[in-house]
Amino acid sequence: MSSLSVVIPVYRAEQTLPELHRQLLAALRALAPAFEIIYVEDCGGDGSWPLIAAFAAADSRVRGIRMNRNFGQHNAILCGIRAARYDLIVTMDDDLQHPVEEIPKLLAALTDEVDVVYGFPARERHSMMRRLASQLTKLALASAMGAETARHVSAFRILRTRLREGFRDYRSPSVSIDVLLTWATTRFATVRVAHHPRAAGVSGYSIGALMRHGINLMTGFSTLPLQVASFIGFAFVLVGFVTMGYVLVNYFLHGSAVPGFAFLASIVTLFSGAQLFALGIFGEYLARMHFRSMDRPAYVIRETAERTGVCA
Repeated sequence: MSSLSVVIPVYRAEQTLPELHRQLLAALRALAPAFEIIYVEDCGGDGSWPLIAAFAAADSRVRGIRMNRNFGQHNAILCGIRAARYDLIVTMDDDLQHPVEEIPKLLAALTDEVDVVYGFPARERHSMMRRLASQLTKLALASAMGAETARHVSAFRILRTRLREGFRDYRSPSVSIDVLLTWATTRFATVRVAHHPRAAGVSGYSIGALMRHGINLMTGFSTLPLQVASFIGFAFVLVGFVTMGYVLVNYFLHGSAVPGFAFLASIVTLFSGAQLFALGIFGEYLARMHFRSMDRPAYVIRETAERTGVCA
């Protein structure tokens, strides 16, 4: 059996952490000969960090990392992946929706031909709007991961630690763990797992946040928007030629042009809208290049907690 590092991004999870920690210790003792639990506290502002520090002080297999400010779930996971010490890494949420008893399913599916296994829920416990926003995010991932894999992407995953070499020097503040994994491997698998209702609190991912994440995925890790802009430009060129032909036919056959200000205004509006849409997409890409040229870090660590206590 392989050794395991369990990475958990923590954000306002004061109410769920004690039970999650208890379940993890019970499950991992029977599952792996050596393991560690890495809690990455993403500056949620509640009492999560004192709990993590207490867990780490009581058990050398527990480590805590506290961010200097809120960087986001994927940035926190990236931090934990880089800190992991063992052969395999399991990532999961802090809200008890990912059952720890399903970790063996992920391990069983991680065969020699597979590097990453996603545990996708048999039934998601989210609102209809949240599920719709999630589907849009997965659609954005499809161009980078392949449609079938992207459809089953989840924060509940197991991966081989060596994959982090594929994004060892990545520093941009816009992080998508799923896209970064495609830089290191194409060997993905999925397995169906249970998905529990949220035990307490509310999700840190609002619909707006998911939509922004989807836009960041498309403009930060994919050329799909540029291809869409090219297609729209080509389509409107065809519309222009068809409109011009219609006007010329009316003029030469019937001796009259197409009358009306409304017709001309609509054509001008369509073409102007297409141009502004394309310019907006180009602007998004230029903004991404600008932010990456600034070399901003993906995260900054404020302090860590280990068995010897809390150290800055």
